[in-house]
Amino acid sequence: MKAVAAFTDTYLPTVNGVSYTVATWSRRWRQAGGVMNVVYPGSRAHSPGEAEFPVRSAPFPLYDGYRFGLPSTPATLPDPELVHAHTPFTMGLAGRRFAHKRDLPFVASFHTPTAEYTQYVSNLWPISRVMSRTAAQYERWFYRGADAVVVPSEVIRDQSTSRFGETPVHVVPNGVDTNRFQPVDDTTFRDRRGLGDQLLVGYTGRHGYEKQLGDLVAAVDGLDHDARLVIGGDGPAREGLVADADARGIDAKFPGFLDRSKLPAFYSALDVFCFPSPVETQGLVALEAMACGTPVVGADEGALVETIDHDETGYLYSAGDPAAFRTAISRAIDTKDRLQQQCIDRRDELDVSRALEQLRDVYGTLDQPD
Repeated sequence: MKAVAAFTDTYLPTVNGVSYTVATWSRRWRQAGGVMNVVYPGSRAHSPGEAEFPVRSAPFPLYDGYRFGLPSTPATLPDPELVHAHTPFTMGLAGRRFAHKRDLPFVASFHTPTAEYTQYVSNLWPISRVMSRTAAQYERWFYRGADAVVVPSEVIRDQSTSRFGETPVHVVPNGVDTNRFQPVDDTTFRDRRGLGDQLLVGYTGRHGYEKQLGDLVAAVDGLDHDARLVIGGDGPAREGLVADADARGIDAKFPGFLDRSKLPAFYSALDVFCFPSPVETQGLVALEAMACGTPVVGADEGALVETIDHDETGYLYSAGDPAAFRTAISRAIDTKDRLQQQCIDRRDELDVSRALEQLRDVYGTLDQPD
């Protein structure tokens, strides 16, 4: 297995799919006998562990919780055979420069459709439009300079070919650690959170505006089941979500950030995991929920159309339509026993070990230049 230097703009303690994917890939790659060191923006809230190499960083003013890393490479980073950038910004640039300077193969993952996300950074349409165009041009430049691009789903590969030009594109699902994410007894979690034994529908993750979580609040309002809404996590949209739920008189609970160790119990406690985001490249939390035996109802846009097997592991609904969302949630509750069993039956397909086998194959196509 190759010695890899992974560069990422987002990493622990930031809570999102990219940070957890990079950390999981590094750990499991090393457990399999390889080397995968991670270069990331340092934070006082996260002490570097084995194979972690922080660089100086500063807060990103437009998106709370993110940090800009100084585009540099730690002098203590061991020499790799290959460089893998998981994001295209400052740390991705550092990885690109590091690879080119040393004539190493350079792989770039496409985790986040940056151009699509810009509309949520500014409420002013002219500004967001300029930002979107600029981001699209930059993405094309960055990814076309890679020796290979890795995407987490076929849907994203097919939708994003114009970004990558002639660069070979490989589909490698993020995968989840099914040793950690599995059905567990949720009694203690429910008791400590005061959730009782009632039906629970919900979500956990970053409360970003791009996640469209307001549609979830609207969908639960008028649901024809006596269910409580539980939205874990935190982010800039949280205050508005709480206010909306209160105004509607919804039985809702916002427990805040959930420690990673508590997530299997959270997913297991839910009867339905709800995911209204239309901009996912795979949707890691949906995979984690399914690995815990919880069916997922999600928007029929982005990669969720591939992540969710409609009428097998959950249901898709027309994105942006709370009424359709409500109907799909109700249907998932009615058929939850069947859906739960089908999620459990497919757990092996979700495990990160399969992803790393595919990643190793991608790396194998890139022989180090003589």
